[in-house]
Amino acid sequence: MTNPLDARPGPVTWIRSALYALAFSLWAVIACLGLLPFLIRRAWTPTAVRIWNTGNVVLARIFAGVGCRVEGLEHLPAEPCIIASQHQSSYETFRVFVDLRDPVLVLKQELIRIPFIGWYMLRGGMVSIDRAGGAAAMRKTMRATKAALASGRHVVIFPEGTRAPPGVVLPFRPGIAALYLHCNVPVIPVALDSGWFWGKFRLLKRPGHITVRFLPPLPPGLGKDEMLERLHAAISEASRSLPAGVPPAG
Repeated sequence: MTNPLDARPGPVTWIRSALYALAFSLWAVIACLGLLPFLIRRAWTPTAVRIWNTGNVVLARIFAGVGCRVEGLEHLPAEPCIIASQHQSSYETFRVFVDLRDPVLVLKQELIRIPFIGWYMLRGGMVSIDRAGGAAAMRKTMRATKAALASGRHVVIFPEGTRAPPGVVLPFRPGIAALYLHCNVPVIPVALDSGWFWGKFRLLKRPGHITVRFLPPLPPGLGKDEMLERLHAAISEASRSLPAGVPPAG
């Protein structure tokens, strides 16, 4: 597998990364303020969220040279499901709102408190997790997730609980098993390789093509241990086969 991090970034890559950071910041201000009227009605909020995140993806391609191929969307069922994705960068938190219709993201509570952006998350029905809240907080998260699924929306969770280095699949936190058992819906594993191009805390963005791969669903009704084992194995196996930056043919 080609490792894009083996190449030493040149000055052009640094310049493009800085231009992207500037464009991202300007777009965040323009979008957060300009799309405020969409918060008047809940039904309008997904449009605002999609516009903002589509802008982020387009700016990444134009300024940083970071593209994306999405594979396996045919594995998504028509009915609501839980999507359990690897998490290596902020890119996938943008991309999910471009590829899916009105998804619900399970995220840490601190993000809801971000001015302006947090308003869109709240109005958009995102599910927050209070990691210090114990069992009571987990029950609240399960109720909110089940309500989102009952309304016909897909729920996206990052079961590792934090961003992992590229090529690594961390042990899953217990929340994914609790949601799976409580909600009784399929779980769709997702493997990706965004970390090769999009550092966790770095200005640097390396040009190339991120791959996001949706995998066949795990059916409801599995035992906790079997589900976790099959989910981890599916994501681990798929992540080893991702092209890690080889541009798509044609």
